Amino acid sequence: MPLPTLFLGIAGFAGKTLTIAELEVRKLRHEPIELFSRAVQPALWLVIFGQVFTRVPGIPTGGLPYISFLTPGILAQSVLFIAIFYGIAIIWERDLGITYKFLASPTPREALVLGKALSAGLRGLVQAVIIYALAALLGVALSLDPLHLLGVVAAVLLGATVFSTFSLIIAALVKTREAFMGVSQVLIFPLFFASNAIYPVALMPPWLQVISRLNPLSYQVDALRALMLVGGTSSYGLAVDYAVLSAVSAVLVFYGGRLYPRVAV
Repeated sequence: MPLPTLFLGIAGFAGKTLTIAELEVRKLRHEPIELFSRAVQPALWLVIFGQVFTRVPGIPTGGLPYISFLTPGILAQSVLFIAIFYGIAIIWERDLGITYKFLASPTPREALVLGKALSAGLRGLVQAVIIYALAALLGVALSLDPLHLLGVVAAVLLGATVFSTFSLIIAALVKTREAFMGVSQVLIFPLFFASNAIYPVALMPPWLQVISRLNPLSYQVDALRALMLVGGTSSYGLAVDYAVLSAVSAVLVFYGGRLYPRVAV
């Protein structure tokens, strides 16, 4: 394929993806209270859970106060909780007939999926601002290095892409809102607790450590922990963290694009 044609194709795909994301984000103007209501849960985790477990000695946090260790995990949790329920909006769109309009448009299915995933990431970034502010009030030493902040933005967007696309795939397979909520509830807590979000992997039994290594959330938390905190470090290496998140995102967007038409059936 000639390079000019390739560039035009990429630009067209990116433009359509951003259009879908903009349509999704525009909904926030009609329901801004949703953003603040979603901030209640991470606030409770930090203020109550974090403050209590800070007093528990012997948790191997690599020299970090436990509240600092916990903060990146709670940001990842917020992104997970926003993204994993994104599929129910897809089912609502099907019931309202919006999905059929998308499918009738010339927009590539992958652009539809990626645009919706990007909008989930933008909602996650709003949560990040709230969690940064709350963590600062609690005395967490946050890194404000511009490169670190860009890395946090990338980790939030990639994590949201992984879990919102996974959510869309679930919606395409189960069809109904009731079934979707049941499957999501079954998956969300194993994903969260089988990660390094609230305790180090070293505390897990060997079988759970294996599951944690296979869990994309662990790599998102690892990247956030290295970039959000002064003195934070990555257990797996930032290159590995971003490579895993990018690879899983690409695979899920591809399969999500193939399965998206099934939502309308």
